[in-house]
Amino acid sequence: MTEYWRPGVIHGRHVLERTEQLAVRGIGRLLPAKWRRVVDLLAAPVPPAPTGMAPAPTDEAARRLDAVDHIVVLMMENRSFDHMLGYLSLPAEGGGGGRGDVDGLKGPDVNFNSSGGTTYPIHHLDRTQFNGEVEDPDHSGGSVDEQLANGGQGFVANFARISKARAVQANQPAPDPGLVMGYYDAGDLPVYDHLAAEYCLVDRWFSSVPGATWPNRLYALTGQAAGSRDDAAPPIYALPSFVRYLDENNVDWRWYSFDPGTLRAADPAYRFRCHDRFAYCDARTLSTKERAAGELTEEGPSFLDDAAAGNLPAVAWIDPRFKDLRVLGPNSNDDHPPSDVLAGQDLVLTVYHALSSAPSWPRTLFLIVYDEHGGFYDHVPPPSVVDDHPSFQRLGVRVPALIVSPLVARGSTSTALLGPDFHFDHTSIIKTILTRFCNRGGRIPAMTARVAAANHLGHLLAGGAARAEVPDQGALADRMIAWRAGWAGARFTDPIAAVGRPTELTDFQTGFYDMARRLREAGLPGGHP
Repeated sequence: MTEYWRPGVIHGRHVLERTEQLAVRGIGRLLPAKWRRVVDLLAAPVPPAPTGMAPAPTDEAARRLDAVDHIVVLMMENRSFDHMLGYLSLPAEGGGGGRGDVDGLKGPDVNFNSSGGTTYPIHHLDRTQFNGEVEDPDHSGGSVDEQLANGGQGFVANFARISKARAVQANQPAPDPGLVMGYYDAGDLPVYDHLAAEYCLVDRWFSSVPGATWPNRLYALTGQAAGSRDDAAPPIYALPSFVRYLDENNVDWRWYSFDPGTLRAADPAYRFRCHDRFAYCDARTLSTKERAAGELTEEGPSFLDDAAAGNLPAVAWIDPRFKDLRVLGPNSNDDHPPSDVLAGQDLVLTVYHALSSAPSWPRTLFLIVYDEHGGFYDHVPPPSVVDDHPSFQRLGVRVPALIVSPLVARGSTSTALLGPDFHFDHTSIIKTILTRFCNRGGRIPAMTARVAAANHLGHLLAGGAARAEVPDQGALADRMIAWRAGWAGARFTDPIAAVGRPTELTDFQTGFYDMARRLREAGLPGGHP
């Protein structure tokens, strides 16, 4: 039985108990409810993981997973499928991808703003839009309900209502309500355009819950959402993750990130322990501020180091950079608006290059997926789904997803392979990992009803050995260089950042900073993400 962290004990060495831990037994009751919750979560005993077992998938698709030795997951932030990849199905003569096998944008998609009486069509975004000057569209549980109302006709109306209220409060002009109908294309997202042509595009991947970031990330890690469709403040939870079953089955794993790993916020079993399993994605990109604060006092191999040395674990999870201080260091690269999609494309290219250059590439499955849609339009209605909680029996809005591996057919799509009614969501990640690495005598750990019902990614593999390929890194790198040059004059200039003051943080970033600060204060040492 794995021994998890207990308050006051780290790796068997007694340490001084933190104020927040002491408060649980005394003054904690005097704190506001918000902070009592944080105190309780940081100091309470680790809840046990479910111990039951369930039948493992036995179909041919499950057997295809035997060809996979490494599963790498990169979960980005807050973009819908149509917003990022819907262009692939638009006519080529109009700047689209001309692909009839992709269920993307068709051309006449519109949304109606009832308050203004105006119809807003889909349109290609100007390169400066949603890269800093336009606010983050709302994607709370209530807003997503409004967006999905009347067959998905509420995206513009919701954005217009929320952004107008915010603009009045900030004494600024309201943005164009039709901006949430905008999409990028191949010229804006060259890395995704390349990967969609070379590997498998999943055009039936839905976020796990019609709500915010953390409930969706919790589904990806734990198969449930802690009972809320909105983010906790701060986002600190106490749910058992799939990683516990990797430990119980002696499966190697590592969590790569730029900030404290999201696993630490979700599962208290890893809040303050297993430091050797948490590593920086690329420590060389840490900001001057982070270096000055001693973040690298115990620097170890990063993701790039492990990939180059052939030391990737069986399961690798990559958190993008969520923080964005601009004047103090690198921008966020998670694609969460108002993050610059240039940084997101750079991150994906870096990870893809590292994996496809590694000796383990022929047996690697690399999944790129987004946590939720971020308030942007998508035309496919989310299906219903089974769940232990009656309030979580509908999936969220469709999000971009790509399976990048020589084990998939070139230029394939999930709808062409499996039909439009066969879907995936974030619990498909757990189902795939448990099926491949935790199958013992035809049985896998039983987590939640959602995980049990999820489809695994073996359905998207071609079967047999990896196809022969020589990834043309040079051509893609040259394309990126040309793309950066084209963007140089188009990217917005933030007047606040220009005079040396940090810009306003999004609600998500504020919550993440608060979570990271509290983990440090409660015992997470420097030098460990």
